[in-house]
Amino acid sequence: MNTKTQYIARNADLNGLIQYPQDEHDIWRQLYTRQLDKLPGRACEEYLLGLDALSLPSDRIPQLGEIDKVLLNTTGWKTAAVPALISFAKFFELLANKSFPVATFIRNKQELDYLQEPDIFHEIFGHCPLLTNPSFAHFSHLYGQLGLAASPQERVYLARLYWFTVEFGLIQSAPDTLRIYGGGILSSPGETLYVTGTIPEIKPFDLLEVLRTPYRIDIMQPVYYTIDHISVLDDIAKMDIMACVKEAIKLGLLPAKFKQKKKVSS
Repeated sequence: MNTKTQYIARNADLNGLIQYPQDEHDIWRQLYTRQLDKLPGRACEEYLLGLDALSLPSDRIPQLGEIDKVLLNTTGWKTAAVPALISFAKFFELLANKSFPVATFIRNKQELDYLQEPDIFHEIFGHCPLLTNPSFAHFSHLYGQLGLAASPQERVYLARLYWFTVEFGLIQSAPDTLRIYGGGILSSPGETLYVTGTIPEIKPFDLLEVLRTPYRIDIMQPVYYTIDHISVLDDIAKMDIMACVKEAIKLGLLPAKFKQKKKVSS
């Protein structure tokens, strides 16, 4: 939701198709191939089932219409082509209408390993497979509805819920069965290996704590939160999330587990 980007999203032609140059298809192929190898034993089963359902091409960037056919048939969702960055208001509006925003650009070769902005690989490969899952789709829809009605301050706290679930959420049904469902991890080769290593702190999901946990978008996360199963998202959706947001605002943020980013003087 930042305001600056180096990328420009590509527009569809008169036939509704986006014409990507070959070098961008090559980047998709490289990202797809190397990430697919890292998912067995790390990605959650629901994600892998969704990935099979989407049947993403390995050698080219998929058209959004291809994704929409599967999503509409499974959970009633669809994609929405957006510029590289959109506002909080637009983001929540799209989710509230079961439209998942997809920025129609792909990262360059210099940012293959990590990208602060969500590109089409992150959105399609990272998030869309789980949008075929009813629990994940329902949670995303409710989240959009809550955000659309929230105040600007409440949206800042709500962003942390999205960050530690949809983007960087983990599933742990037993001590030795850590699995990934967050799209920010699933689309990142480095973070996929990092989170299943021994470095980060892994904690059970607690709504109020999550809403109060600071994060940075430009580093590997120092802490992640786990749920027992993807259906726990249904339980979270039944909670009085906005009451917790108000309580989190009163209590304030927890101490950050990372160094503050240095401000660059102008």
